[in-house]
Amino acid sequence: MKDRLGLKELTAIGIGSMIGGGIFSVMGEANAIAGNATVLVFVMGGLIALLAGYNYAKLALAYREDGASYTYLRHAFPKRPVIAAFVGWSVIVGYIGTLALYAYTFGSYGAAMAGFADNYFVRTALAFLILSIFLFINLKGVRDVGESEDVIVFFKVAIMLSLGIVGLFFLHSEHFVPFFDKGYSAVLLSGAIVFVAFEGFQLITNSVVETENPERNTPLSIYLSIIIVTLIYITLALSVMGILTFEEIQAAKEYAIAEALKPIFGEWGFVLASIAALLATSSAINGTMFGASRMMADIAKDGIFPSILSRRNSRMIPYYALLAMFVLASLFVLYGHLEGIIAFSSMTFLLVSMAVGVANLVLHAQTGAHPIVVVLSLLLMGIAVVLMVYYLFLHEPQTLADIGFIYLLVALAFTLFRTTRYRHLP
Repeated sequence: MKDRLGLKELTAIGIGSMIGGGIFSVMGEANAIAGNATVLVFVMGGLIALLAGYNYAKLALAYREDGASYTYLRHAFPKRPVIAAFVGWSVIVGYIGTLALYAYTFGSYGAAMAGFADNYFVRTALAFLILSIFLFINLKGVRDVGESEDVIVFFKVAIMLSLGIVGLFFLHSEHFVPFFDKGYSAVLLSGAIVFVAFEGFQLITNSVVETENPERNTPLSIYLSIIIVTLIYITLALSVMGILTFEEIQAAKEYAIAEALKPIFGEWGFVLASIAALLATSSAINGTMFGASRMMADIAKDGIFPSILSRRNSRMIPYYALLAMFVLASLFVLYGHLEGIIAFSSMTFLLVSMAVGVANLVLHAQTGAHPIVVVLSLLLMGIAVVLMVYYLFLHEPQTLADIGFIYLLVALAFTLFRTTRYRHLP
């Protein structure tokens, strides 16, 4: 292959996939739970992501295939391929949900900027448009994906970091006193809820076969992207917390970042935040579509999905998998009620990251991973899952029920596909 992804492109894909619509929606919720210690929430989220990234990096170099979590579990449990197969189905559904979220968020901000806020038709049309644009880019080839991601991520990071840094000059120190006003455990609980804002670094490992010098670039791009994103989130959290009161943040919710810019830039603050949101969701769509389609194609190669999804053209582009993700994400956008599928996606990526950690522990002799680091990652992610379930049970029981229902649907579809088409899976 002549087209190869270097450190710059890989890091851009990781950053672009992580800084999606998530950060614009989780800031208010993180603050509601953790209060004045919201900044530490993103430190905690970054730490969990780094430990999870360690597992992915070690496994990616030991098993250089596109399937990522599915591939690692297949090698860890060769006599029980059904485990890897079900995880593969679940994570693909999770990626489709996040694609729909990013497109939906893009459409919402785009419609608002055009003066059509809450207009279903304008929002949906813009969502379809951005999905179509990045479908076309991904169908063109690897280098086009990498270069487009470089440009988008550069401007997105520049805008968001600039807004965060400017906000640091307008802080009110009394907004951080007392620091642990909601208690110490609230930081851990909130860190679990906002983990979705760090989802995306896993997609780097999905392109390991298309990576230049993977021994250096794969782990370095994972760690760099997580660290850069964490620093951006911390800067934004400091600015939002320092400018707005707790009541103002809760009133603004998903528009907390835009609201924090108003005292500095006036109404232009909303415009700047909207531009950042459009760039954030665009690059997230690009990175997610690129990595997830390759994972789907690799899984289909083993007969876990319909075999047509495994087909690639002469440039190794999985065009049918890309089309399938585009169509399914578009259907979710049309449906318009994304709360359940997004909560499902957040829970799925935490559980899948734990499964990858287990695979790394089982295969540590082959991957060269340090068992203590792997166990620590599993411990932190396990706490995050328990706390998330606990929070949803107390405050959003309907969302928790929706997550359970979606898991049931995925399990039923997987079981039907397995029994009718692929009975060989033990």
